[in-house]
Amino acid sequence: MDSSPSLSSPRRSAVLLIAPFFLWGTAMVAMKGALPHTAPLFMASVRLVPAGAVVLLASLWLKRPQAITGWGWGWLALFALVDGTLFQGFLALGLERTGAGLGSVMIDSQPLAVAVMARGLFGEQIGALGWIGLLWGILGISLLGIPDQVITSLFQGQFGWLLEPKPIADLWQGGEWLMILAALSMAMGTILIRYVCRQIDPVVATGWHMVWGGIPLYLLSLWREPYPWQDLGLMDWAAIVYATLFGSALAYGIFFSLAAQGNLTSLSALTFLTPVFALLFGNLFLAERLTPLQWLGVGFTLVSIYLINQRQMLAQRWLHWRSLTTAAQVKVNNSD
Repeated sequence: MDSSPSLSSPRRSAVLLIAPFFLWGTAMVAMKGALPHTAPLFMASVRLVPAGAVVLLASLWLKRPQAITGWGWGWLALFALVDGTLFQGFLALGLERTGAGLGSVMIDSQPLAVAVMARGLFGEQIGALGWIGLLWGILGISLLGIPDQVITSLFQGQFGWLLEPKPIADLWQGGEWLMILAALSMAMGTILIRYVCRQIDPVVATGWHMVWGGIPLYLLSLWREPYPWQDLGLMDWAAIVYATLFGSALAYGIFFSLAAQGNLTSLSALTFLTPVFALLFGNLFLAERLTPLQWLGVGFTLVSIYLINQRQMLAQRWLHWRSLTTAAQVKVNNSD
């Protein structure tokens, strides 16, 4: 590996570390900008299939092992359905009805579901900080997904809205619940990848699951969305290309390369940057605005994601601080 200062500088390392989350966040904004001129299922399929092909070509260039066992094909098909078809389908349908920034926050709440499922399936300990993060995240998601008038009524002790159809209809017609389904699909995919990678190289599995997951979305688009490309302009196609090549293929490529170098802990700590970038660029380019209650929900959700991802490190720091404090107190007592 080239060890020149330009390649090994801390600045370059920081840029590469942040790049996947920047690309994922801005890809949400790009997709949202093009959606008014096309259809969601078509966009989801176009984003998946070409990106998967690029990842597979990259795996050949990188000489990753291509062998797939019999069980591997079965796990791969399930992974493609859950993390490809369902995740990207719910994401695109939800993005059609909600903002890019708000949608990204809800999508990146998936570590909350991963923590619960990993606890049940693999016996992973959540810990006190993890449970605090889960409860904080549920509160944040509630502030994001429930209409403001419903939350205001609850605080005021008014429950008459339960008998009125409009608030309930507004809740189901919004895209927030679709984003929650997308987050749950992504969380299930995160769990499934453990089983998939026992049979298949992770980069190869990523490419194939994109291709396979995108095919059902394309078939559904042909059935339900006649000529979804006819109103796309040059800027729309540029946005789709960006979301496909940069927001999918390149972002996943950088992510897996960094993870293979032992930076997984650092990467998980930066998960919260994806919705931050989406909120920032959604505000700049799409003039998206959140209500004060939604901003409060964003803050709660980002704090919960940080607590879930970093619960072990924070617990270790707390124990270290307590040991230092106890040692200092013993030293003071002995000197007395």
